[in-house]
Amino acid sequence: MIVNVSNLKKHYKKQPVLKGIDITIDTPQIIALVGPNGAGKTTLMNCMTNLLPFNEGSVELVGKKNTDASIFYEVSYLQDNRILYGDLTGYDHLKFICNVQKIPLSNIKKVTDRVGMTSYMKKRVRNYSLGMKQHLLLAMSIINEPKLLLLDEPLNGLDPTSAINMRNILLELYKEGTTIILSSHNLDEIDRMTNIIYFMKDGALLKESLQDFSANQYYVAVDHPEKAVVTLKQAGVQFTIHEGIIVFLETEVILQEFLDLMNRIEITITSIETKKIGAEKRYQELLCARHGL
Repeated sequence: MIVNVSNLKKHYKKQPVLKGIDITIDTPQIIALVGPNGAGKTTLMNCMTNLLPFNEGSVELVGKKNTDASIFYEVSYLQDNRILYGDLTGYDHLKFICNVQKIPLSNIKKVTDRVGMTSYMKKRVRNYSLGMKQHLLLAMSIINEPKLLLLDEPLNGLDPTSAINMRNILLELYKEGTTIILSSHNLDEIDRMTNIIYFMKDGALLKESLQDFSANQYYVAVDHPEKAVVTLKQAGVQFTIHEGIIVFLETEVILQEFLDLMNRIEITITSIETKKIGAEKRYQELLCARHGL
């Protein structure tokens, strides 16, 4: 068992934040936590790693209770950059972890090469940009080659090239057998890394597989939209109209059948645009409407 979170509850004073969270992971996976600020994503990770006490429930990571400090030989948690020390270099941070966990110092070069921070690992962290700090945090979290990796907003502050590099590193770690739980607001990157999403809403987790929601959406412009709409309704076709454009999902309408129908009534297709929908669409359905966004 890699992760076993059972009926986890946390409240501040009398305000509930986590309302009976359950997570079970038996095999390596990449799982994304998605929700608005204040939904409890960081609180959940802090409780899982025993950095924050919880009120009810139990947590086991890599087969041990989360109160067992030895889990951190196999578990890593990438937090925000407030845990870094400005007067120390990136190398100092990594050397400290190696000394505490009895990791060979040769791992430092291997991990800094992998992350892409070799050129500045001897600089003091106070001189790092936000993206450089994220690189250091990632290096610190994977230098022990963990079985379980928790990441709180790992893409924060990264430029597009660094974000792609981060994604590729996480996918490589997953292929090597690491289970990854990450929170992120970057829904496009989540779509590229995983189909398994836990949406946080009202202190609870809603588990979704994006395979159920990821599909192509077609935006079709025609020369006589009013005539096309009448015909589509008569044929029982599922569609919507957006600024005069006919919109439908590939899962609901076969594109070729739609084109054949338009041809039969002598409607000319002036343009077709395909958009992929996934995490963002489901996020809007579950969370944005609730918050009036």
